[in-house]
Amino acid sequence: MVKHIILWRLKAENNTDGVKRGIKENLEGLKGVIPGLLEIKVQTERLDSSNADVMLYSVFESEQALKGYASHPEHVKAADNFVRPYTETRLCIDFEEG
Repeated sequence: MVKHIILWRLKAENNTDGVKRGIKENLEGLKGVIPGLLEIKVQTERLDSSNADVMLYSVFESEQALKGYASHPEHVKAADNFVRPYTETRLCIDFEEG
């Protein structure tokens, strides 16, 4: 299995509940749509000790499935409309587990 974790910092003017809800609903809505995507969760609630605003945690059956997700039209649509316009920083780690 491949884990794909992203941390975003939102642009100050976009750090709203509505923006966070849009990111969460649209990315989590990809489950069952993209082949090989086993699990996806967007975390928008955080402790004050955090220095990121939103986290994506996703699990794929393989590295090939992760590559397919990256270019899948529904993922690109969600990212282009609900994520990229509102974020200023993105950190990503992908790794194989187990």
